[in-house]
Amino acid sequence: MNILPFDQNCRRCKRLASFLDSVHEEYPDYHARPVAPVGDDNPQLLIVGLAPGMHGANATGRPFTGDYAGILLYKTLHEFGFSNQATSSHVGDGLVLRGCRITNAVKCLPPQNKPLGDEIKSCNSYLESELQQLGEGALILALGTVAHNAVLRAKGLRAAAYPFGHGREHELSREQCLIDSYHCSRYNTQTRRLTEVMFRDIFARIRQRLSA
Repeated sequence: MNILPFDQNCRRCKRLASFLDSVHEEYPDYHARPVAPVGDDNPQLLIVGLAPGMHGANATGRPFTGDYAGILLYKTLHEFGFSNQATSSHVGDGLVLRGCRITNAVKCLPPQNKPLGDEIKSCNSYLESELQQLGEGALILALGTVAHNAVLRAKGLRAAAYPFGHGREHELSREQCLIDSYHCSRYNTQTRRLTEVMFRDIFARIRQRLSA
């Protein structure tokens, strides 16, 4: 796999590139391009989501910013000292992440928020590059199965050896640990598959590990 730096003009996935073109025509003020990671350049914690949301990150150009999923994520990041504020509404809102970086397994908005397997694979080289830049002892938080499997692929590890499960911790190479959580999506939070307490518990464990 070729290691690539993030490319805001990437058009490697024809379906996604074509879809973003159509979104840009309908919403000319939207970012409607690959969404770059955001946060600390030398993070202790890397959070990996699925993909930009149509009227959230795809519109604002920043992961989880303006997304419904970002409401719980940024509130929790602030509570545990990873962010200077509890909300993230637009790129110029003054948000600063501390010791934390946020990215997505797929950098482009997919139709119906469902990237194809080939698209996840094609985008994986960007995630691989991000993971290689992490220091020893860094924690990786995967929000959902797609993000979990994308991290394992980027690390060259077999998914069968590290099954996804909310709250599971997987010791990886270079003393890095992968921690799983259900995605903080609207569906998961409204159906209470993921509650605020469950999400806080994940971050409490993260903070405890980083403070040890």
